[in-house]
Amino acid sequence: MLGTVLLFGMTLLFVTGLLSYAAYNPGLAPVNDKTPDKGLLGFYLFAWPTDPHWLYRLTQGLHVTVGITLIPVLLAKLWSVLPRLFALPPARSLAHALERLSLLLLVGGALFVFATGVLNVQLEYVFPGSFYPLHFYGAWVFFAAFVAHAALKLPQTVRVLRAGGLRERLRTHEGHGPDDEGEDGLAAPRPAEPTVSRRGALGLVGGGSLLLFATTAGQSFDGWPRATALFAPHGGAEPGRGPGAFQVNKTARSVGVGPDRTGDSWRLVVAGPGRTLRLTRADLLGLAQHTADLPIACVEGWSTSDQAWSGVRLRDLAALAGYEDDAPAVLVESLQLRGSFRKAALRDNQVRDPRSLLALRVNGADLTPDHGYPARVIVPAAPGVLNTKWVSRLTFGEL
Repeated sequence: MLGTVLLFGMTLLFVTGLLSYAAYNPGLAPVNDKTPDKGLLGFYLFAWPTDPHWLYRLTQGLHVTVGITLIPVLLAKLWSVLPRLFALPPARSLAHALERLSLLLLVGGALFVFATGVLNVQLEYVFPGSFYPLHFYGAWVFFAAFVAHAALKLPQTVRVLRAGGLRERLRTHEGHGPDDEGEDGLAAPRPAEPTVSRRGALGLVGGGSLLLFATTAGQSFDGWPRATALFAPHGGAEPGRGPGAFQVNKTARSVGVGPDRTGDSWRLVVAGPGRTLRLTRADLLGLAQHTADLPIACVEGWSTSDQAWSGVRLRDLAALAGYEDDAPAVLVESLQLRGSFRKAALRDNQVRDPRSLLALRVNGADLTPDHGYPARVIVPAAPGVLNTKWVSRLTFGEL
């Protein structure tokens, strides 16, 4: 039963993880791409769409919430097969030795991707190197071993789930399933007296998963549900009050952006083929203003509801830079002095979307410093880090 839950849960995690990587537009190298030499592993990459506008909020919210919820199931599954670790002789044949070695990739890969994922969600970057390539390659290694293991064990899983009455078997303390005995069984050779029923054991695992779900899922919502996200860095009450009272990932102070960089001396540089403009905030406010209701959704799994952003369309700024017809991709640069993604690239389909803005205001008020004043990018369905804050330069054209 634990394996069946992981079969579906791990598959969902892998698919949504690949989608998250695609959403970062890794083809726009070397700006967005943190994973060199993808080779065949990047076969599936595609231009991330802008519709529906809540797409990344859904896929990444599922990825993080389901991943954390599965932790007790994974640990219980590993505990259930612990007797096999000490089985003697350690290898009965060459084929058996190869199978046991493959389990190193399965178990080690699972622990690695879950550990790095949880550390990233908690904003604890204690692992060596960048999270993106570590998690990307680790996920592929794990899932290859996972698919092979699931294919080998699927017939046995089906037999066990069909044999006898499942509800009846969950009521008993003793007795093994039809496949527990023999060289492929999971029963300990000299088991101690049972202290909990099968149903009790599954209840303990399910209760742990339910607790983690209840204390994590709220970070994907605004209002009172966010206060239930006790284990998430962006849980708790919304910051402050007023139009800007919704979550931020990085504050202006944390990345070295102060009033000296965002005051009257600030200029937005808009560059294109043979044309470069330097625009004040007043210049930008004098251009045609548009409004779009869009959320912020981050790789750590947290998100906000739709906020009413207003500002200048990116495609209109591309026209100012010399692209009258089809707006191209754009390189966005930030004033921030510290942290990742000081530069980010957006595809042409994102620039051309009429909801993609260089936002100057949100919910009817000027941006706050923590929300990117004097100007920030907001794009439908894009990961939060691509919605660059404290924008200093937009370069349209070849990246």
